Formats: sequence, structure tokens, C-alpha cells
Amino acid sequence: MRIPYDELFDGLLRVLLKLNFEQQRARLCARLFADASRDGVYSHGLNRFPQFVRMVRNGSIVVDAEPDLVAPFGSLERWDGNRGPGNLNAYRSMDRAIALSREHGIGCVALANTNHWMRGGSYGWEAAEAGVIGICWTNTMANLPPWGASDPRVGNNPLIIAVPRAKGHVVLDMALSQFSYGALASFRMRGEQLPVEGGFDAEGRLTRDPAAIEASRRPLPIGYWKGSGLALMLDMVGALLSGGCATHQISSDTERETNLSQAFIAVDPSSIGQAGTSLSLTDLIVEHLQSPLHAAGGQVRYPGERVLQTRKENMANGIPVDPAIWRKLQGLG
Repeated sequence: MRIPYDELFDGLLRVLLKLNFEQQRARLCARLFADASRDGVYSHGLNRFPQFVRMVRNGSIVVDAEPDLVAPFGSLERWDGNRGPGNLNAYRSMDRAIALSREHGIGCVALANTNHWMRGGSYGWEAAEAGVIGICWTNTMANLPPWGASDPRVGNNPLIIAVPRAKGHVVLDMALSQFSYGALASFRMRGEQLPVEGGFDAEGRLTRDPAAIEASRRPLPIGYWKGSGLALMLDMVGALLSGGCATHQISSDTERETNLSQAFIAVDPSSIGQAGTSLSLTDLIVEHLQSPLHAAGGQVRYPGERVLQTRKENMANGIPVDPAIWRKLQGLG
């Protein structure tokens, strides 16, 4: 089922206004959810919205809470998210990091006491659209077994790296498991198997069955032990910079996953006289990556290229939505 972008946005906005969001905050929140679905990240767009509503209703998300500056340290600032809507807190944090980068060349906002930021790539695209390099990550509840263990002890901590480029921004948006839980749910809802092994079943066997991985709670870390180590380090650095909670201190209840720690870094190439050089070099890197001489019979994509293609298709043909979730949204509104 496909619906126009504006119809999806309006449906989300109606629900947020009923939840007592202020008008402008509601519009930004609705746009971030709608943009995620528009760009093909359905698991963190409309599909995630009903859980967002439930977390507002159970008090985990405080609708009118905004982040407060706790302590400035030059180009680094520590902020408290006050358990406000995670996507609004994250968008504002990257915006502040961008402003700091204009002043110092580099800016970092470390955010504590916030909620799930929904689609992490949103803040990479935000940075790239502003013409700066963006790096951000968040910790999560313990939902990924470290290498050598069978029970979750580290978070599936998403990492985003974005580089601006006039011909198409390069934006890496990845979880630290081979498939995020959102992606597993999307495959399961479509009745599809994963294209490669994505985790272990209850008997400890590698499998492509998304439902079996969800049941075992044993997704496969990217790079095996390397992904597990990276998840640990992102959690550690994010919590230390923000003064917030580490993964083991976050509730394991998915409906009450709050008090997260996040970091947002922006680097302004123009502040060091490298704006033109950086853009030219970025194009050369992408051109080399996609040179036919280096392709092994298939198309080589840079991170973010498929997003741009999906965005164009969905804006022309409508946003794919799950009919049951769409009806639920209409009922909420």
C-alpha cells in the first residue's frame, strides 16, 4: 500500500497534536518520522510510531521537555535531554554541534538522559545538508550478546558518519549487528528470509530466519568480535562524555528504554580552508569506488546512494506503508 508523503505527514501530525505536542515541535517530529519512511527506513518511520505513542503515554517520553545545557567546555558541551522526545533532542543536538563547528572548526554535543532517536541517519543527513562532516552515535539497552556470550550485555549502538557532497551526500548509517532489530522485524513482516545469516536461533545455529533471531535475542555482531568491541567502546565513550547512563544501567523493557547517552560531532571543512578541496576529493573517492574497472560484475554503491534512489521513487509513487499500521495511525488520530 502506498500513500502520498503529505498524507503520511498529516496523519502523524494529527496524532502528535492530540498528544499535546506544541505545533512546531509536532511538525518537526512528524517530518522526521515521515522522512524515515520516505527514505526506505520503514522500521524507524511509521512502523516505529505506535511504540513512540505508547512511550509517551507511559511517561517514558516527556512531550514538552527540551534539552538543557549542563556544562560548556569550549567546542564540547554536555547537555541533559530531560527525557524529551528522542528525535527532537537529537536534531537539536546536531544543530548545536554544527553551530559549535562554525565557531571552533569542530563541535561536539554529548547528550544524556534522552530517548531513542529513531532513525539515526536523520542527523547525519542534517549535518551533510549544512555542509559539515557529521559523526554521531547512541547507546541502547542491552540487546546484543558480546562475542563469546549468549545473553545480551552490550547495546546495538548505531553509528552514523556523514560527508557532504554536491552530487549526493555520503552517509553511513549502521547498527552494530548484521541486521538491526528494526530490519529483522521488517523482513519478518514481509515474510522474507534474510539475504545472509543474521544471527543465531535458540539452538545456537546461524540462521537467516528473522523471527528465530528475534526470539533468541542473539543477532550477529558486524565483524564478529570486532563489532562487539566497537559496541562496547561507543557505549563507554558516549556515557563518559555525557555523564549519562551506560548500557547496563538502561531498562531492558523496550517500552521504557530511556536515559540513553548520545554524542554528536560536527567538523566544518571551511574553518580550516579545506571546503573546496574536501568536496573535490570526495568526488574523486566516489568516482574511484564506482569505476567499472573495479566493479566485479555488479553495481558499487556509496553509503547513502540507495537512500537517494528510494527517496525519489517514494516521492513519485507514494510511501509504502503496512496497511494494519496505517489503519492504527488513523485510529490514533
